[in-house]
Amino acid sequence: MKASRTYGKQHDLALSTWVKLARASALFGKRTGDHIRAAGLTVAQFSAMETLYHRGPLTPGELCAKQLVSGGNMTVVLDNLEKEGHVRRVPSTTDRRSTTVHLTSEGEALMEIIFPEHARVVTQLLSALSQDELRILGDLLRTLGYSLQQRGVYRAEERI
Repeated sequence: MKASRTYGKQHDLALSTWVKLARASALFGKRTGDHIRAAGLTVAQFSAMETLYHRGPLTPGELCAKQLVSGGNMTVVLDNLEKEGHVRRVPSTTDRRSTTVHLTSEGEALMEIIFPEHARVVTQLLSALSQDELRILGDLLRTLGYSLQQRGVYRAEERI
Protein backbone atom coordinates (compact mmCIF):
# COMPACT_ATOMS: atom_id res chain seq x y z
CA MET A 1 0.00 0.00 0.00
CA LYS A 2 1.40 3.38 -0.98
CA ALA A 3 1.73 6.05 1.69
CA SER A 4 -1.02 8.59 1.63
CA ARG A 5 1.10 11.47 2.91
CA THR A 6 3.07 13.62 0.56
CA TYR A 7 5.25 16.63 1.22
CA GLY A 8 5.59 18.00 -2.28
CA LYS A 9 7.31 16.50 -5.31
CA GLN A 10 10.83 17.65 -4.42
CA HIS A 11 10.57 16.53 -0.77
CA ASP A 12 8.94 13.20 -1.67
CA LEU A 13 11.71 12.41 -4.18
CA ALA A 14 14.45 13.41 -1.71
CA LEU A 15 12.87 11.35 1.08
CA SER A 16 12.41 8.32 -1.17
CA THR A 17 16.04 8.56 -2.29
CA TRP A 18 17.23 8.89 1.30
CA VAL A 19 15.31 5.76 2.34
CA LYS A 20 16.87 3.79 -0.54
CA LEU A 21 20.35 5.08 0.30
CA ALA A 22 19.89 4.32 4.01
CA ARG A 23 18.61 0.80 3.35
CA ALA A 24 21.43 0.00 0.94
CA SER A 25 23.96 1.41 3.41
CA ALA A 26 22.50 -0.65 6.27
CA LEU A 27 22.65 -3.83 4.17
CA PHE A 28 26.22 -3.10 3.11
CA GLY A 29 27.19 -2.32 6.68
CA LYS A 30 25.67 -5.55 7.97
CA ARG A 31 27.33 -7.82 5.39
CA THR A 32 30.75 -6.17 5.41
CA GLY A 33 30.61 -5.82 9.20
CA ASP A 34 29.97 -9.56 9.56
CA HIS A 35 33.03 -10.29 7.41
CA ILE A 36 35.20 -7.82 9.34
CA ARG A 37 34.12 -9.10 12.77
CA ALA A 38 34.80 -12.68 11.63
CA ALA A 39 38.40 -11.56 11.08
CA GLY A 40 38.57 -10.42 14.72
CA LEU A 41 38.36 -6.68 14.14
CA THR A 42 35.76 -4.02 14.74
CA VAL A 43 34.60 -2.01 11.75
CA ALA A 44 36.46 1.05 13.12
CA GLN A 45 39.67 -0.96 13.54
CA PHE A 46 39.40 -2.40 10.03
CA SER A 47 38.71 1.05 8.60
CA ALA A 48 41.80 2.55 10.25
CA MET A 49 43.97 -0.37 9.18
CA GLU A 50 42.59 -0.28 5.63
CA THR A 51 43.43 3.41 5.37
CA LEU A 52 46.98 2.80 6.59
CA TYR A 53 47.30 -0.24 4.31
CA HIS A 54 46.42 1.78 1.22
CA ARG A 55 47.71 5.25 2.14
CA GLY A 56 50.75 4.46 4.25
CA PRO A 57 51.63 6.03 7.61
CA LEU A 58 49.43 8.93 8.73
CA THR A 59 49.05 11.11 11.79
CA PRO A 60 46.08 10.37 14.06
CA GLY A 61 44.52 13.64 12.87
CA GLU A 62 44.82 12.60 9.23
CA LEU A 63 43.20 9.26 10.08
CA CYS A 64 40.35 11.11 11.84
CA ALA A 65 39.78 13.26 8.77
CA LYS A 66 39.72 10.25 6.45
CA GLN A 67 37.38 8.28 8.74
CA LEU A 68 35.12 11.20 9.76
CA VAL A 69 35.54 10.34 13.45
CA SER A 70 36.58 12.25 16.55
CA GLY A 71 40.07 12.26 17.99
CA GLY A 72 38.82 10.53 21.13
CA ASN A 73 37.29 7.71 19.13
CA MET A 74 40.44 7.30 17.04
CA THR A 75 42.60 7.22 20.17
CA VAL A 76 40.61 4.25 21.52
CA VAL A 77 40.77 2.46 18.17
CA LEU A 78 44.54 3.01 17.89
CA ASP A 79 45.13 2.00 21.53
CA ASN A 80 43.37 -1.32 20.89
CA LEU A 81 45.13 -1.92 17.58
CA GLU A 82 48.46 -1.15 19.24
CA LYS A 83 47.71 -3.59 22.11
CA GLU A 84 46.99 -6.29 19.50
CA GLY A 85 50.25 -5.54 17.69
CA HIS A 86 48.63 -4.32 14.46
CA VAL A 87 49.87 -0.70 14.54
CA ARG A 88 52.62 1.31 16.18
CA ARG A 89 52.86 5.01 16.90
CA VAL A 90 56.14 6.59 15.89
CA PRO A 91 57.06 9.97 17.43
CA SER A 92 57.95 12.68 14.94
CA THR A 93 61.64 13.53 14.75
CA THR A 94 60.82 17.18 14.00
CA ASP A 95 57.80 17.86 16.25
CA ARG A 96 57.61 16.31 19.72
CA ARG A 97 53.83 16.86 19.78
CA SER A 98 53.23 14.73 16.70
CA THR A 99 53.17 11.01 16.01
CA THR A 100 52.67 8.95 12.90
CA VAL A 101 50.71 5.71 12.89
CA HIS A 102 52.22 2.77 10.99
CA LEU A 103 50.96 -0.74 10.34
CA THR A 104 53.26 -3.30 11.93
CA SER A 105 54.42 -6.28 9.91
CA GLU A 106 51.71 -8.27 11.73
CA GLY A 107 49.08 -5.67 10.78
CA GLU A 108 50.27 -5.67 7.18
CA ALA A 109 50.13 -9.48 7.08
CA LEU A 110 46.59 -9.48 8.51
CA MET A 111 45.42 -6.98 5.87
CA GLU A 112 47.03 -9.08 3.12
CA ILE A 113 44.88 -11.98 4.31
CA ILE A 114 41.55 -10.24 4.95
CA PHE A 115 41.47 -7.42 2.40
CA PRO A 116 41.18 -9.63 -0.71
CA GLU A 117 38.14 -11.32 0.89
CA HIS A 118 36.72 -7.90 1.77
CA ALA A 119 37.14 -6.85 -1.86
CA ARG A 120 35.32 -10.01 -2.95
CA VAL A 121 32.44 -9.34 -0.53
CA VAL A 122 32.06 -5.75 -1.72
CA THR A 123 32.24 -6.81 -5.37
CA GLN A 124 29.58 -9.45 -4.76
CA LEU A 125 27.31 -6.91 -3.04
CA LEU A 126 27.61 -4.58 -6.03
CA SER A 127 27.25 -7.29 -8.67
CA ALA A 128 23.68 -6.22 -9.52
CA LEU A 129 25.15 -3.12 -11.19
CA SER A 130 27.01 -2.95 -14.48
CA GLN A 131 30.47 -1.38 -14.68
CA ASP A 132 28.94 1.79 -16.14
CA GLU A 133 26.34 1.92 -13.37
CA LEU A 134 29.07 1.50 -10.74
CA ARG A 135 31.01 4.41 -12.24
CA ILE A 136 27.88 6.57 -12.32
CA LEU A 137 26.96 5.66 -8.73
CA GLY A 138 30.51 6.40 -7.58
CA ASP A 139 30.45 9.78 -9.31
CA LEU A 140 27.05 10.65 -7.85
CA LEU A 141 28.11 9.70 -4.31
CA ARG A 142 31.34 11.70 -4.63
CA THR A 143 29.34 14.71 -5.84
CA LEU A 144 26.89 14.35 -2.95
CA GLY A 145 29.65 14.02 -0.35
CA TYR A 146 31.57 16.98 -1.77
CA SER A 147 28.41 19.09 -1.83
CA LEU A 148 27.60 18.27 1.78
CA GLN A 149 31.12 19.24 2.86
CA GLN A 150 31.04 22.47 0.84
CA ARG A 151 27.69 23.47 2.34
CA GLY A 152 29.06 22.91 5.82
CA VAL A 153 26.81 19.96 6.59
CA TYR A 154 29.94 18.23 7.87
CA ARG A 155 32.75 20.20 9.43
CA ALA A 156 35.81 18.84 11.22
CA GLU A 157 34.69 20.33 14.54
CA GLU A 158 31.39 18.46 14.28
CA ARG A 159 32.88 14.98 13.91
CA ILE A 160 30.88 12.21 15.47
